[in-house]
Amino acid sequence: MEADQSQRTQRAFYAGCYLACLFLILAAPIAAYAADDDAGETGPSFDARKVIVDHVLDSYDWHLFDIGDREFSLHLPVILFYEGKLYLFSSKRFDHGYATHKGFRLAPDGPLKGRAMRVLDDGVTPDPDASFIYDLSITKNVVAVFASSIILCLLFVSVGRQYKEADIYATPSGLPLFFEPIIIFVRDQIAILAIGPEKYKVFMPYLLTAFFFIFLNNLLGLLPIIPGGANVTGNISVTFVLAMFTFFTTHWYANRAYWKHMFNMPGVPMFLKFPIPILPLIEVVGAFIKPFTLMIRLFANMTAGHMVILSLTSLIFVLGSVSILMGYAISPITVIFLIFLNFLKILVSFLQAYIFTLFSAFFFGMAVPKADH
Repeated sequence: MEADQSQRTQRAFYAGCYLACLFLILAAPIAAYAADDDAGETGPSFDARKVIVDHVLDSYDWHLFDIGDREFSLHLPVILFYEGKLYLFSSKRFDHGYATHKGFRLAPDGPLKGRAMRVLDDGVTPDPDASFIYDLSITKNVVAVFASSIILCLLFVSVGRQYKEADIYATPSGLPLFFEPIIIFVRDQIAILAIGPEKYKVFMPYLLTAFFFIFLNNLLGLLPIIPGGANVTGNISVTFVLAMFTFFTTHWYANRAYWKHMFNMPGVPMFLKFPIPILPLIEVVGAFIKPFTLMIRLFANMTAGHMVILSLTSLIFVLGSVSILMGYAISPITVIFLIFLNFLKILVSFLQAYIFTLFSAFFFGMAVPKADH
């Protein structure tokens, strides 16, 4: 009993040390902002809003670390298609938004903040007559999606190979031992529960892919080093594509009963369907609202989590820029809250993947009802 208690205490100590190191790694680049004071300036110089917004937004480069005044970043290719011409160059040309290249510059604020915009000859003023820019750049989130996809493929190819080579009565070990309970959970508690035991199998590949893709990217978003640190599932474009996959899968496999229920619901008075199709219109709008809620829920929850953690971290440097004693005083309390929030974010990472997959399964279940008549 005492040995078990000692082991638990030791594990808790190691976990605390790991999270403290994680906090220091996260805090290092933020401390660089706080230390950058102009001569003769009064008041706090640390811009918490800029740090938080820059983190949650996508970018054309991937900041790695700083050594003194020297910054190390992974500069990604910028690919722009504008007025019939293709522009291809390194994001280093933008110099983090301070330079103009080939008539393009990073928008400093507004709805296009951090994105490429067309400017006038002065290199600063946005071109009011500029046409639409087709941005096909390999951004930070794109690289993170590629990395997480490769990781998932490597993991599951390895798991599949071990199952193929193992004896049918063998006890799983290694990676299969970790993944098998999760796969069974998705099958029994999501797919069969929401769709039914007769028709769930056709949807299992998509449900498993969505679940593990979201879960892995949520976890990678908690890591401060590459390939982690990107806000993939907190990007509205990524959640939009995931929601569209659910939308098109739902209506691709929808049977006759689903479409009959949408446009000519049985048991409903005719005056609600003709001459003004009130109820069919509501059903059609509802079909688009369902994926919209999936998109917004995942985007809002993951973005809010990142912002809360960064806000607490920034609190140390905001108060420290006012008074060094205030910064030291608030640090222990902030670190304790950050450790708690990081553990909570692990739970939220699983929960958001579960919610997205569960609601997708419910939509599939409504598209293939048992009564097919």
